Amino acid sequence: MIKNRPAQGEVRELWRVLRSQAEALSATSPCVAPTLQALVLDRQSFEDALSSVLVQALAAATPTAQLKPAIDDVLAADPDIAAAAAADLVRLAAINPACPSVLTGLLSFRGYQAIQLYRINHALWSEGRQELAVLLQNWGATVFAMDIHPGAVIGRGVFFDHGVGTVIGATAVVEDGVNIWHGVTLGSTLTQAGDRHPKVRRNATIGAGATILGNIEIGAGAVVAAGTVVLKSVEPGTVVAGIPARVMGKAHGRLDAIDESMKHISS
Repeated sequence: MIKNRPAQGEVRELWRVLRSQAEALSATSPCVAPTLQALVLDRQSFEDALSSVLVQALAAATPTAQLKPAIDDVLAADPDIAAAAAADLVRLAAINPACPSVLTGLLSFRGYQAIQLYRINHALWSEGRQELAVLLQNWGATVFAMDIHPGAVIGRGVFFDHGVGTVIGATAVVEDGVNIWHGVTLGSTLTQAGDRHPKVRRNATIGAGATILGNIEIGAGAVVAAGTVVLKSVEPGTVVAGIPARVMGKAHGRLDAIDESMKHISS
């Protein structure tokens, strides 16, 4: 299980595994060795590698010469960001059969990278540096095709599969262990002011293309089926589907496509 607050020792162990995987892949696939050297093997820590990966991704949207020091400063000021990023990466590699290693998750999975950029933006937003946070948000949306407002609150050990088309509003909350597929909207109804976006509680699952609107709750462990439109709160452990959402029954304790016993991180 992912702990709520992984110890720094766990972050260091993840960094050891990442370096080991990068060395092994460099030996077997020389075509990617320069990239692995630049983004992992030449880096001093997980935080250093994470900021390098994000800056490289943002290069498609904006000149990035000064972004790395700014991102490094945010990571240094708040070690909890790296701990959350590590928890996300560990869970991604553990439950997603399309992710063969933490290394590939860090370097190439759009949903993972977009959430880590959000974490940087959220810290900036919380510090009152809102213009910079929104600039990075919109540059990131150009690159990742995911639009996550810096004011939203997202927990750790979250799994955003594919990510493309995901939109999360400013007052949304996504708690620990939530699974969200592509094309999901956590938006407002435009009839509420202030706190106007959904609250997705622990370990809920939101299927592809689902639209959830308003200051409503998706209860812990609930499942929102693909393509569902949700305008009212969903009870914990409930499955809903349809337009508008209707209760279809109780959620299973485990989804076959999300199985944390499938894989383990190893060097």
